[in-house]
Amino acid sequence: MTTAPLSAETIKNFMYASTATVSMQMLKRGFRNSAVNGVRPLNPKATRLVGPAFTLRYIPGREDLDKPPTPNDPPTAQRAAIEDTPPGCVLVIGTEGNTRSGTLGDILALRLKVRGVAGVLSDGAMRDTPVIGKFDFPVYCTAAAAPPSMNHLHPVEVQTPVGICGVAVYPGDVIVADEDGAIVVPRNIADEVARDSFEQERLEKFVAIRIGQGREIPGVYPPNDQTKKDYAEWIKAGEPATWPA
Repeated sequence: MTTAPLSAETIKNFMYASTATVSMQMLKRGFRNSAVNGVRPLNPKATRLVGPAFTLRYIPGREDLDKPPTPNDPPTAQRAAIEDTPPGCVLVIGTEGNTRSGTLGDILALRLKVRGVAGVLSDGAMRDTPVIGKFDFPVYCTAAAAPPSMNHLHPVEVQTPVGICGVAVYPGDVIVADEDGAIVVPRNIADEVARDSFEQERLEKFVAIRIGQGREIPGVYPPNDQTKKDYAEWIKAGEPATWPA
């Protein structure tokens, strides 16, 4: 699977659309299990996240293998993920739902931010959440935990499929996240999903204007021919915040 950068157009389209909209576009293509629910951003002001997945997988730790770190430790999958996740990608961390230890702390999260990584998505916990929560850097997880990762977790490999809250994530899949959670989009359909998500989101902004004016749902949502005509005129007018009733 590729972790090549997404096109600027695809990123722009995904950033414009909500995950609710993207999930509808996935449903139209037959994907019913693409939504990662139960994750929350540590910083409510840093929520929009789009990028290809670079994966890190943990298994439960074991006392003879997982000990406090020293400068002479051999390379680990965790350290490889921190240094090898490409700029613009999302580090996706699978822990089998283990929230007893934090998968990352503030120092490792800061390193990812400085390197230009787009953000982090994990089904596990994070350490130092009060600090990470101040970063202008999207980090999604399911819990906070004080113990370090080696207390209960062992990093085994990068760039293999992982399960996040019951959703499969393959390396290179596109992650789209906002306050509602995250959507996983296979890379081979990402461009078209982003394009159609943009168009749906724009249409629904016009629909919201109409509903706010007192229009009834029938004929407006989904739009009939007249609403589609009005919508086209609205786009030509520059998508103003109001429109004649």
